Parts: sequence; C-alpha cells; structure tokens
Amino acid sequence: MTPPPADRAVDDAAANGSGKITRDVVLAAALEIIDHDGVDALSMRRLARALGRDPMILYRHAPNKAALLDGVAETVLAQLKVDSTDSDWAAQLRTVARDYRRLALAHPHVVPLLVTRPLATPLALRPQGTLRPLEDVLTLLTRAGFSGPDALHIYRALFGFLHGQVLNELQELVENPDETDDLLRLGLHRLPIGEFPLLRSLAPVLASYDGTTELERGLDILLTGLATTLIPQTE
Repeated sequence: MTPPPADRAVDDAAANGSGKITRDVVLAAALEIIDHDGVDALSMRRLARALGRDPMILYRHAPNKAALLDGVAETVLAQLKVDSTDSDWAAQLRTVARDYRRLALAHPHVVPLLVTRPLATPLALRPQGTLRPLEDVLTLLTRAGFSGPDALHIYRALFGFLHGQVLNELQELVENPDETDDLLRLGLHRLPIGEFPLLRSLAPVLASYDGTTELERGLDILLTGLATTLIPQTE
C-alpha cells in the first residue's frame, strides 16, 4: 500500500538522516505520532528520532511543544475548505460540518487540540491557518446578506455544535461490546430504575447511536433555527 504524500515526505526525510527538514515535514511527523499514540506521546525527542535528526534542529521550526501542537491543529484545519462564493449559505455550512466531522474521525487524537488550543492563544496570535475557516465562513455569510455580528454568531453556533457533536461521537463507549442486551451492554443496568427510568428505557436508542444521523438531525435544527431568527439583509 502506497503511503500518503505526507507520510512519504516524512519517510524520505528520515531515511538515513537525509532529505530536507521543513516545517511541513516536522508537522506531518508530529501528526503521525499523535494519530498513532495520542498527544501525550509527542515530544521533541521522539519526533527527532522519527525524523532521524538531532532534536535541536526541530526548534528551528517549532520553538516548543505548544507551538508544535498549534502547528498540528493548523495542519488538520488546513484541510477544511469553505466555498465562500456558494450562493446557498446553509448548504455550504452543512458541507463544512460534514467535512469537519470527517477530519475529526480521521484524526480523533487531534480533536482535543482543535477544541482547546484556540482557548490557550489570543485570536491574533493563533496560526493563520487556524483562522482561515473563520474568515471564509464570515465571508460566505456576509455575502449572503448577514451583518458581521450575525455572521460571527452563526459561526460560533455552528462550531460550538460541531465540537460537542464530534466529542460525543468519539466518547460513545460501551461496557460489554459482545453483550446482546442493550441495557447490559451500556452498563445502564447499574443505574437504579427508580431514579433513572427514562435513561434506562432509552437503552436501544443509545446503543444504536449513529454519528451521521445525529449530525444531520442536529444541523437541521441548528440551521433552521438560524435561518428563522437571523434574517439576512437584501438590497
């Protein structure tokens, strides 16, 4: 199986310590480590070993681990494209939401970075690549006739929903995967029936969780509500 371009770049650079080390190569290797073993497994020393380089070389491209994590988040978000010229703003936001979920499921260990790293960095100091989806969504919505404040409100509502959606989907764990009884499989039998009757009764629904369906249903509610309460201005 042929590795993807980012992996080939890492392999070429690491082979026998040859090849040019660029920021993109460093971030691709960091992302690969996080995808495989999680954020806590990433260190400058391990990254240097993966690239076959002295750790000090990496500091030319990322001064510390925080900058490295910001770069990884930027690398993933760079894959999220927004067509700001789309005349159907709601359809475009639905496409963006689907693509965001796809990226989150492809890089589950990166999701906490996408959600929390922005909180650790003032807006103007964040990598510009992480701001591109925001700028493009604002452009899409203001072209559709929304005011700047309303466009920002829609962006915040959308991504607030998406963050919760992907975190919920990634945390849908069962206690006994091989158990056929939904109540037992989810461990809900441990809850007192007198105190949690509704939660226990919803065991079949909880057990049949479908991320795609949940996303689409949530988008129906969100986008319909936004379209109803925030009316774009027309000339």
